[in-house]
Amino acid sequence: MPSRLNLHNTVALITGAKRIGAVVAEELARRGVNVALSYSRSKTEADLAVARVRALGANGQSFQADLTSPDACRALVASTVASFGRLDILIQMASVYAARPFDELTDDDWAASANVDLRSSFLCAQAAVPHMRAQGGGRIINFSDWLAKSGRPRYRGFLPYYVAKAGVIALTEALALELAPDHVLVNAIAPGPIVAPPGTTSEEHRAVETATPLGRWGGEIEIAKAVLALLDSDFITGETIRVDGGRHVR
Repeated sequence: MPSRLNLHNTVALITGAKRIGAVVAEELARRGVNVALSYSRSKTEADLAVARVRALGANGQSFQADLTSPDACRALVASTVASFGRLDILIQMASVYAARPFDELTDDDWAASANVDLRSSFLCAQAAVPHMRAQGGGRIINFSDWLAKSGRPRYRGFLPYYVAKAGVIALTEALALELAPDHVLVNAIAPGPIVAPPGTTSEEHRAVETATPLGRWGGEIEIAKAVLALLDSDFITGETIRVDGGRHVR
């Protein structure tokens, strides 16, 4: 059975509705994809993203979900299928990104990254796969980080985040092997300097531009382009693709 995916009238679930997730949702809607968006606390941003999806003629809905909870991960997938009737694409962007020195790390800090960045990616995939199997295939796109893909943490203060994102790469590879017979292709995107985190100073912003061979931040659209490229491919699976302006080669 071929694994080709005709995007028109398919359904995508995106975990993480802010900033990059909203732009990805909009670009999917332009291709005729109906989009479910999950959010933890950012209801306003999620509702705005849904409005943009609907303005493009696609169906869009948002769901609140605490992805630290296994039951919530499963319920999110179930709610998506109940509302849309199917699930073809799972894009897992939800993440915990917070700096804290090693000596100040708590059990909760570790659990937050491990549960949201890594465990929820497994649980949502596990819940989604039966629906994809029923349709003869699907796509799962996880989100790692350019540093984890490059195999070097580089920045102090992000230990749980880095470990979780490295785990996402391993999860992607293992899921790709497990799900290949079901024509479910599993890949990951490892963003670099796409959009500046809140609180970034102008000096820090310019330093990143200087350190990036292409000399600029990429912008959300570059992630959307990578997502669409992976959705269009019928023969890429188990891969993690850096979208970092060449940052890893410097």
